[in-house]
Amino acid sequence: MLRTKDILDESDARVRAKNKLVTFPLNEINKKIIPEMLKHLRYSQIEKLSKKYNLRPGMGLAAPQLGINERFFVVCYEKEKGKFDDYILINPKVISYSEEMIYAGEGEGCLSVNREVEGIVPRHARITVEAYDLNGNLQRYRVREDLAIAFQHELDHLEGILFTDYIDPKNPYKNSENMREI
Repeated sequence: MLRTKDILDESDARVRAKNKLVTFPLNEINKKIIPEMLKHLRYSQIEKLSKKYNLRPGMGLAAPQLGINERFFVVCYEKEKGKFDDYILINPKVISYSEEMIYAGEGEGCLSVNREVEGIVPRHARITVEAYDLNGNLQRYRVREDLAIAFQHELDHLEGILFTDYIDPKNPYKNSENMREI
């Protein structure tokens, strides 16, 4: 099982690297790691398991955070108490996004950023993304609100961008009046 120690810290250059496209069929490493990534995220969101395995809660995880510099990420979204939707996006591409901007009122966090960061990150309220599934089939996802934030956060990882890059250290709540808090 993936542990917190397996997730690279923001100081590791691999987290900031550009990432190459995944080829199909998937190699054995990726076939094994993707279910492990989802398991880690699910366990991290279930309080009893999070405590048992000493996991920081997380909703998404991108390959570069594990030192795999390829273009894929997973999101494990708790749609209601104890019920999760899993998303696997390989070679994702944003098709469209809303003009409306939002931000997470509690702030964003990241499993690779092991410190408190105050401030807001502007995100599109809705996005449409195309990506391949485990079998190489093209899928389309239209997501909104917190799920849209998670997708955009993970898409940034594939470009070597961290959420902290968006926060102005001199004015961490800059332009908040132009966005909707969720």
